[in-house]
Amino acid sequence: MSFSSNVKEELSKLPVSGYEIVLAELSGLVPMCGILSYNNGKIFLEFNTENPSLTRRVFTFLRRYFDFNCEVRNVKSKQLKKNLYTISLDENSSKVLLDEIKFLKGENVFTRNYKPLNLTQDVLGKKAYIRGSFLGAGIVVDPKKSYHLEFVCNNLEHAQFLRDNINYFNLGAKIVTRKDNLIIYLKDAQSISDILSLMGAHNSLLDFENTRVIKDMRNNVNRIVNCESYNINKIVKTSYNQVQNILYIKEHLGLDKISDDLREICLIRLKHRDISLGEIGKMLKPPLSKSTINYRFKKINNIANKLRGDLND
Repeated sequence: MSFSSNVKEELSKLPVSGYEIVLAELSGLVPMCGILSYNNGKIFLEFNTENPSLTRRVFTFLRRYFDFNCEVRNVKSKQLKKNLYTISLDENSSKVLLDEIKFLKGENVFTRNYKPLNLTQDVLGKKAYIRGSFLGAGIVVDPKKSYHLEFVCNNLEHAQFLRDNINYFNLGAKIVTRKDNLIIYLKDAQSISDILSLMGAHNSLLDFENTRVIKDMRNNVNRIVNCESYNINKIVKTSYNQVQNILYIKEHLGLDKISDDLREICLIRLKHRDISLGEIGKMLKPPLSKSTINYRFKKINNIANKLRGDLND
């Protein structure tokens, strides 16, 4: 299974205690994977999902806390090549559940309420609401690939309410439009780690953090190796240019014709072609700084360039 499926599998088996927590989770779930249908003034609710564990969880909620008689169907989707599970409620059960989570406004006008404020007043309610929303239409990318977690909505009021509940925990969730959907997303590794924790996916959190540590370690090693390679290449290139200048001066002028301080570092460079400027400075008595050695090599470079110019005239 994918990492996202593993997270949902874990959350679907998470025990809950208390009727209010169940309602809060269902209030997050209904707008995501609940489908309302109207027939002759009657309203019906059903849940559609590809996740068998979520199907069992919702069915258990409806039987244990509401004593509903639900019809469960399993249909093989030829187009998606997946099993689709549907939990259907009769008219009375649909009305009871929708009334309990305050999903509809008014008795005769079916206006949907995407802000279950009464069920998300405390921290536990907010966590359950976020968990239900993720189970219904959430995705988290395998951390081995990238850091990304998202919820898919199709209503702006709903998306904003969900985002605000997530950001109650200072997670920095944002909304973006993708085709006909609104996406509430997190891309920061720490924020994803925190939301997995608050939803209750603690085993998945450990897997996420282990992958994150290994990934960060590899990135740091690569960064160090790249930095060292760059420094080595820089030393080699600089040393080559310095040696060429020294040899040119030696051939066309003679090292005995330049000052003692310049001749000293010329001889060291010819003997030690793979050391840095700082290491050359340490070999002198008294030792000199890297900047001083660099300044002297600039003077050597100027002498060599002047000789080249004079010879070309």
